[in-house]
Amino acid sequence: MSSFASSAPRLSSAYVAQAGLIAAVYAAATLLCMLVLQGLAWGPVQFRLSEALCVLAIFSAPAVPGLFIGCIIANLINTAITGMGMLGMLDVVFGSLATLLGALWCRKFADRPALAVFGFVLFNALIVPAYLPILLQGLGFYTIPFTNISLDGAYPAMFLFGVVAIGIGEAIVVYVLGLPLAKVLQRAGLAKMASKGLSA
Repeated sequence: MSSFASSAPRLSSAYVAQAGLIAAVYAAATLLCMLVLQGLAWGPVQFRLSEALCVLAIFSAPAVPGLFIGCIIANLINTAITGMGMLGMLDVVFGSLATLLGALWCRKFADRPALAVFGFVLFNALIVPAYLPILLQGLGFYTIPFTNISLDGAYPAMFLFGVVAIGIGEAIVVYVLGLPLAKVLQRAGLAKMASKGLSA
């Protein structure tokens, strides 16, 4: 007798537990970052220090859903705290999508860490600026940050500004903080422990 339930691949309890742990740690670190850095963690210029944890995807397959779910949780809570309402759902959906795509890229190139973490830079720089002008206007920003250029009718300029600003911020975090963290994990043997039996 065969059924979908019996033939479908099952995730091990260890996989689910590790994904859940990573989601919780990433969400907590992101919310702490938002609390301390405020606009610098979610605004037009971002230094979300919790992004350094994205290097976990180099070592662990469960980090992919873990980071994705953690990002959803953090963005949902931030939306509730800041009162952004439905506008905040743009960040919940598309910001989390950028993290998921970055994590999948990171797993694909896990044997080349510098290239692996570039996925987070690439997808955040391309996706977040696409909805950022709408979010900023909804929050009461009327000009492109640090300029006198009105956001009205300046979508291409704001998008380019976001690509550069968010790309640089993400690159600083994942390369300056993330890659050294990866080396520490590797030396401590934690990376090997995390990936053992969980890379499927």
